[in-house]
Amino acid sequence: MDKMDKKEIKKYLFIAVLAVAVCIIVRNLSVLARLIAILMSAVRPMIIGLAAAYIFNIIMTGFEKRYFQKSNTTFAQKSRRPVCLALSFLITIAILAMIMVIVIPEVGKAFRVLYHEIPPQFVKLQKFAVDKLKEYPEIQEQIQSVKFDWASIAGKATSILTTGVAGLLTSALGIIGTLTSTAADLGLGIVFAIYVLIRKDKLFTDTKRICTVIFGKDKYKTISHVYHIANDTFRSFFVGQFLDAMLLGMMCFIGMTILRLPYAAMAGTLVGVTAFIPIVGAFIGAGVSAFIILTVDPKQAVIFIIFLLCIQQIEGNLIYPKVVGDSVGVPGIWVFAAVTVGGGVFGILGMILGVPLSAVAYKLSFEVLERKEQELVTAGGQSRHRNKRRRKRKPPQENESEQDNTENSTDPNT
Repeated sequence: MDKMDKKEIKKYLFIAVLAVAVCIIVRNLSVLARLIAILMSAVRPMIIGLAAAYIFNIIMTGFEKRYFQKSNTTFAQKSRRPVCLALSFLITIAILAMIMVIVIPEVGKAFRVLYHEIPPQFVKLQKFAVDKLKEYPEIQEQIQSVKFDWASIAGKATSILTTGVAGLLTSALGIIGTLTSTAADLGLGIVFAIYVLIRKDKLFTDTKRICTVIFGKDKYKTISHVYHIANDTFRSFFVGQFLDAMLLGMMCFIGMTILRLPYAAMAGTLVGVTAFIPIVGAFIGAGVSAFIILTVDPKQAVIFIIFLLCIQQIEGNLIYPKVVGDSVGVPGIWVFAAVTVGGGVFGILGMILGVPLSAVAYKLSFEVLERKEQELVTAGGQSRHRNKRRRKRKPPQENESEQDNTENSTDPNT
């Protein structure tokens, strides 16, 4: 009874402390939000470093597998990690330089074209609608009253961008401070990523020992299994998505150049960049590119749409399964839901990360489902086996009862 009373007292004390903690947190949400913001600002370089280390590790691992594969010399073993790390940084810098030189200017060019071409196209569309709706003067007046003013739109966009926390972006000093802080975080993050990659084997060993001590061997196996599934899924998805987007952009550029369609480099860049977003990305790039070509020649815009649909069929049926493979491995409705929910919560980053996250959740949930089904099948087989054994034992008991009844019936004393 004493032990039970102590357990009950501990349980009620824990509930009381938890209730008090929840009340304190609810009454001081603003203070908690400030503490979380301070903590996140302090941890931001480490988060950036871990993300950079993960990306660099994908490239570095590929180099390490091919760096003096059959050599076990001391030079090969000691130089493998530094040389491969340096090559991964060079590849990343080359990709960033390509983005700065090719992608950003072409995207800027697309926005400039849209800025100059949307107003006249809007006026043409408005005039066309007014001419076709002569029988409806009220609708004509409403259409004519609509004005497309870039100045007011730009003013609203500027006011939205400049109304940030504490109005940091309203002054040049705030902009300089933000850029300096971002550059410092990136620099510290890259340094942290280098240390993580150089010592990654030791870090994995230490993490394994700590998790084994804290959670035990069985739970550590579960954690390790989840980690390997997530790592394989994210790695395959990002590598495959990157290669698929590059191939789609190059095919679009080469095909438009052969067909002599305008804005080939810009359209190929837009389609390739937006293809990073699963499902809807390529259609967004195709829609923007088709509208820009429409301002030059409507027929060429139609040709571009037909051409891009053919390319997407080739990409979806031949290239994507070979490049990305089964890294996602989830039904299309799950991918669409992940893109929709991720985009609604975290924007473009949520659209990209939502697909591998949903793939990990899908694989783990189906592993649990298959294990439960196997347990049910095993339990059902065992119960059927026990029933068979019981049936085999019943006839001898029945025979013995019949013999007892016959003996009782033939007894002269009865």
